[in-house]
Amino acid sequence: MPVYTWRFRLVLLVLVALTGVVVARILYLHLLDDEFLQGQGDARSLRVSSIPAHRGMILDRNGEPLAVSAPVESIWVDPRDFDPAQPGVDKLAALLEMPYAKIRRLVEANRGKRFLYLQRHLTPQEARRVLSLDLEGLYSESDYKRYYPAAEVATHLVGFTNIDGEGQEGLELAFNDWLRGEPGRKRVLRDRLGRTIKDIQLLSEARPGQELHLSIDLRVQYLAYRELKAAVQQHKAKSGSAVVLDVQTGEVLAMVNQPSYNPNDRSRLKVAHLRNRATTDTFEPGSTVKPLTVAAALASGKYNPASQVDTRPGYIRVKNRTIRDHRNYGVLDVTHIITKSSNVGATKLALSIDAGAVRNMFYNAGLGQATGIGFPGERVGTLPHYSARRVVERAAMSYGYGLAVTPLQLAQAYLSIASGGLKRPLSLLRLDEPEPAERIMPEHVARQVLTMMETVTHQGGTGRRAQVPAFRVAGKTGTVHKVGSEGYEDDQYIAVFAGVAPVADPRYVAVVMIDEPQGQEYYGGEVAAPVFSRVMAGTLRLMNVAPDKLPQPLEQQLARN
Repeated sequence: MPVYTWRFRLVLLVLVALTGVVVARILYLHLLDDEFLQGQGDARSLRVSSIPAHRGMILDRNGEPLAVSAPVESIWVDPRDFDPAQPGVDKLAALLEMPYAKIRRLVEANRGKRFLYLQRHLTPQEARRVLSLDLEGLYSESDYKRYYPAAEVATHLVGFTNIDGEGQEGLELAFNDWLRGEPGRKRVLRDRLGRTIKDIQLLSEARPGQELHLSIDLRVQYLAYRELKAAVQQHKAKSGSAVVLDVQTGEVLAMVNQPSYNPNDRSRLKVAHLRNRATTDTFEPGSTVKPLTVAAALASGKYNPASQVDTRPGYIRVKNRTIRDHRNYGVLDVTHIITKSSNVGATKLALSIDAGAVRNMFYNAGLGQATGIGFPGERVGTLPHYSARRVVERAAMSYGYGLAVTPLQLAQAYLSIASGGLKRPLSLLRLDEPEPAERIMPEHVARQVLTMMETVTHQGGTGRRAQVPAFRVAGKTGTVHKVGSEGYEDDQYIAVFAGVAPVADPRYVAVVMIDEPQGQEYYGGEVAAPVFSRVMAGTLRLMNVAPDKLPQPLEQQLARN
């Protein structure tokens, strides 16, 4: 009995001592070392969370949205904590429209990581349904997704971003740093499932990206896209491009291409459809550069609009090359060289003036160099420099062969004629005031060439179908044989029309290019000119431009009043 009493007292003493140690430790931690406990608790519940910053909007010149960022949620898991076998994962797979086996395979393959996306860019409503499953190791984070309201109509200009919001094509890529926002940071309190319970402290504010205001007028863009698409389909063409410029400012009001694609759904996107053909695809401009050849001749002082040029008998031999017209036009004045689109006349003009005069005029008008709009992938084309002895090449260049341009470069060259000989820098951004212009030809020469180009749309000209009711239109057609593996193809063409309206006070330049039209109609005056007419008519109407070609009785009545 005394032995048991001793043992009992010993055990009791040990228990009391242990209890005292525990109590002393508790008192020490709570009274003397409470910062340690607070730090341990915070380490398990406080987190620094990223505050997403939305990307800047892209707007047209009137404030219509072309690219916007909408809030979305992305679902992710911690592979170390997420068990694919836990109840409810089958429902998760159904909500995410992912096979259960795929979720299991992804989690098992990333067991050593602490972060794995399961689904990006769900709507907030969809994300709430997923999180309501209360699965351990399953979380969501706020994000933004890019949407393009104009879809395929403006996609070649605007471009698109990748899933992380970084610009990949077009102006989204060119102005990525300007549009991209700067995420913020905040300290939050989370529960054991990783859900945010409370915002504790704002560490840094999110800075949204800046807005980008384009020169594009979405109304004109829609109009040009509709007409170009209809023409490409009607003529079963390979592709097409159209550009509309503001003569007074150099702003690009519309730039469209076919084929196109929907940037909001790129699941069936073809790589060939990504190109902004108006800036990346080059072609021989053909007869559309003859007005520049005539401008070089007029600027030389050897010619005036009434000067006579003998084009008989409808062809000319230049060394070992025969250059032909469609028929024998006889003796033409310089004006009718443009009206009839005479290759012989253009050749004689080019070879009778200084050897570098035509090439210099082309270069000064913007051919063979970048337009300066800063669009990714823009090509400068080809503008060779021929010596005086290479007369065949100089002759071919005078009527648009042996060089290569983009539709945008051709439009810039015509803008110089429309603006009275001033070359204006082009812009895809809305301008508050025009940039300084450079004179490339005398004003009287530009006015004379513009008047000559107006005859192209009159009776006897090659571009009659480019006429716009109630407006005077100047322009030039082009029908170019495409180059194949064995030289120029006899049955493959590029149809082009470039023009200006209204002639009395030029406001807009438009270029239409249709690649490989099929069927009976393939000339520029048959395929491209009607598209120009409809696009220009709509643009003038939308911009409330006053007519400069009233019916004769109405003109007389207005004069009497």
